[in-house]
Amino acid sequence: MGIYDLKSDRQLCHIRALNDSLFKVLISYVMIEALYGKKILFATVPNEAHFNPLTGLAKYLQDAGCDVRWYTSRIFENQLRRLSIPHYVFTKALDINPVNIDYMFPERMYISDQPEKLNFDLVNVFAKRSPEYFADIKKICKSFPFDLMVSDCMFSAVPFVKAKLKVPVVTVGVVPLASDSVDLGSYGMALKPAVTADQHDEYARLRDFVSSVLFKRSIEVYDAILKENNIFIKPSILFDLLIRQSDLHLQIGTKDFEFKRSDLGNNIRFAGALLPYAERIKPWFDPRLTKYNKIVLLSQGNAETDTKKILEPTLEAFKDTDTLVIASTGGSGTVALREKYPAENLIIESFIPFEQVMPYASVCITNGGYMTTLLSIRHKLPVVSAGIYHGKNEVGARVAYFNCGVNLNTESPSPQEIRDAVNEVIANEEYRNSIQRISEGFKHKDANKLCANHIASLINGKVSLQANEN
Repeated sequence: MGIYDLKSDRQLCHIRALNDSLFKVLISYVMIEALYGKKILFATVPNEAHFNPLTGLAKYLQDAGCDVRWYTSRIFENQLRRLSIPHYVFTKALDINPVNIDYMFPERMYISDQPEKLNFDLVNVFAKRSPEYFADIKKICKSFPFDLMVSDCMFSAVPFVKAKLKVPVVTVGVVPLASDSVDLGSYGMALKPAVTADQHDEYARLRDFVSSVLFKRSIEVYDAILKENNIFIKPSILFDLLIRQSDLHLQIGTKDFEFKRSDLGNNIRFAGALLPYAERIKPWFDPRLTKYNKIVLLSQGNAETDTKKILEPTLEAFKDTDTLVIASTGGSGTVALREKYPAENLIIESFIPFEQVMPYASVCITNGGYMTTLLSIRHKLPVVSAGIYHGKNEVGARVAYFNCGVNLNTESPSPQEIRDAVNEVIANEEYRNSIQRISEGFKHKDANKLCANHIASLINGKVSLQANEN
């Protein structure tokens, strides 16, 4: 038996002792060999925030020799074509996406209570789509018998694929970790971890209220759908249930930017900065980047179209000042904002390549976007977070708890609130020191390689060769 027979633990240790670099190369080779030829189906709900973060991993697996295909809405047809990934469109499944949701459900526009609106979405956008998704996937499986499904953490057909097709399922956490814990309030309450017995008791009461009152309907609807399909699992709010049901949950981010849980699920692995696939982007530069000492990067995300929430208040706060603001509108109102705010110190673009701008910036203002926040941390850039709905309050809560910046805890901050928060973050070195420490967690992680290694181990039924970094 030769020294390169990787089946022997003793030989693995011997190789490591001889040459750690060689060991890493061999492990990478074993991982790629284990994945080569595997059929992997990606499946995501029709939302850019759920689709985009998985594209980098999909291309990495494809380059490793996997047959990668994707089941999702037709709205991603062009993107998947550019990625050269075969696309299965929704057939049986109702295609509900951010563009048409209010057209499909006009009654939704009249729901002002946010928990009620979330309950509505959990029922109609997620729970009721699960058997439709599975009907499509079951048909896909006949011509493409996939070895593994990778989905975002809100793809409601996960229990169906696992129970009915007996195929391992990997979920990817595209939002802060949404699993329930005895140490936390229910997801969406944005409460920091309990430290006293009284807090633990109070959180237990809150979790019971959420499941038995606040989101009782969505929990019961999804549970009924599962039981109708002979899937019997413990009822829970959708966020938590799908994570528990996955064979492996790859949580984007690091343990240093996540609330600690004494009961963290054994299937959860932190994935680091799992980023969207980087297509070749034209270099972006503006001479004003070198003329200002204070530079603010502003992002309201692609999904939010109301420019009055943080775009306009920020532009109003800093127009004609000594602070350069670089605003990414996500395509919402770019021309109108340029006309309204023509000041020399304001740069307004539909798209800004953040990776190219962040090294110059002093602070990033975000509406609580998780990926933007993680990218800021990776670049050691303090954050001002202004968002509440759609789980954005959970991002803001972590920004404040880990001292990475200021959480304004509102959807619509005033210009004065934004100006004060930015000045505080720039003046206080504690924020930069904290974010510097947390950014170290991203430094040595190749997120795609790490995730591929976990996936290879799952497919082959082996313990991961990569240490669990939870």
